[in-house]
Amino acid sequence: MDAKDEIIFQQLDVIRSMTENNLRRINDDFWGVKLPKSSDDGEGKPRKKQDADDEAFVKNSSAPAQSPSDAQGDEVETPPESIEDLKKELDSYIGLSRIKREVKNLINMVTVYKMREANSLPNVDMSLHMVFSGNPGTGKTMVARLMARIYRSLGILSKGQLIEVDRSGLVAGYVGQTAIKTREVVDKAKGGVLFVDEAYALTERRGDNDFGQEAVDTLLKAMEDMRDDLVVIVAGYDGLMNNFVHSNPGLESRFNRFLHFDDYTVDEMLAIFKMQADKGCYTIDGEALTAIKQYIEDMNTNSISFGNARGVRNLFENVLVNQANRLAAEENVTRDKLMQITIEDVEMAREEASNSANDSNKRFEDELSRLAQSLTAANELMAEEGDGVENTAENGDESVGVIDKDGVE
Repeated sequence: MDAKDEIIFQQLDVIRSMTENNLRRINDDFWGVKLPKSSDDGEGKPRKKQDADDEAFVKNSSAPAQSPSDAQGDEVETPPESIEDLKKELDSYIGLSRIKREVKNLINMVTVYKMREANSLPNVDMSLHMVFSGNPGTGKTMVARLMARIYRSLGILSKGQLIEVDRSGLVAGYVGQTAIKTREVVDKAKGGVLFVDEAYALTERRGDNDFGQEAVDTLLKAMEDMRDDLVVIVAGYDGLMNNFVHSNPGLESRFNRFLHFDDYTVDEMLAIFKMQADKGCYTIDGEALTAIKQYIEDMNTNSISFGNARGVRNLFENVLVNQANRLAAEENVTRDKLMQITIEDVEMAREEASNSANDSNKRFEDELSRLAQSLTAANELMAEEGDGVENTAENGDESVGVIDKDGVE
């Protein structure tokens, strides 16, 4: 290997390392506050420990910090965050105008509730359990995590952690096990928020061997027993969540606060993409930005399949992959080039997505064709058998023997 080859391989390692690090820094709830500016060494160069610090900041921005002892089961008391800081974080989220208004109303209501309590004044019963409805990728989990921290800050919850589950995390496959499984989850969530995603799946099936209702009954009892230190948030699609809440009088009485999450607009999704680029120290030229917006407009014909902000995250990651592929073919890769996203990266990502969609459509069409052929063959076979039965009935005197009174044919 000559010197030129060594330089090329070093550049490839740098590209691969930076891409992986930037992808790692993209948090699942990536609509939130931006990462803080990295301190430099006086020459404009970022700190070498930036990756670790960014990862820690992302974790801290979405949930209370956990020390290694937490992972071993030892509970460490963390001080509640400032409610003003949490409000600022809420305001920093892109879009969600209706949700921001509802959350601030709730903060004010709880604040006054605690003030009346401190002044020995009576309070009406207040349910803090909530129903989040909306399409995928609209920020439901992110806001649920923030609500846990807000309730902790206001003194409603003792810990403020978020435990996220779906049907599979609550329902077991055998009689008597579902209640145990659900109670274990509830015990983990005590002091914080239990977030049940796609909660309608618990009551959809209603079969003899379905134990979803047992999970609901166990959950309702826990909500009553732990009403002073547990908040439950259920989430899912609009109509299905409405059916879920009204499927049980106990659910109706406990869930009376509904928050609907609207789909993101194209401009909001573009802002999410730009924020992720800024967080990862990427720059986007004008042509690339126009292409990204057009791509989002074309792909967002169905907000459920595109996934709102999830679709933007997938697009962002695909663009970074194509940027890495482009840079890997270049000999001299500068720091500026490592930061730059070009229209070529976006167009390649779009082309790959189009090819993938075409392949999926082709496979789907092939499956439909095979199914149609199988149905045609089955229909032909049934028709032939039907003709045979009809002929047998018409010629019964020839094909069927006559039985006399003594049972002899």
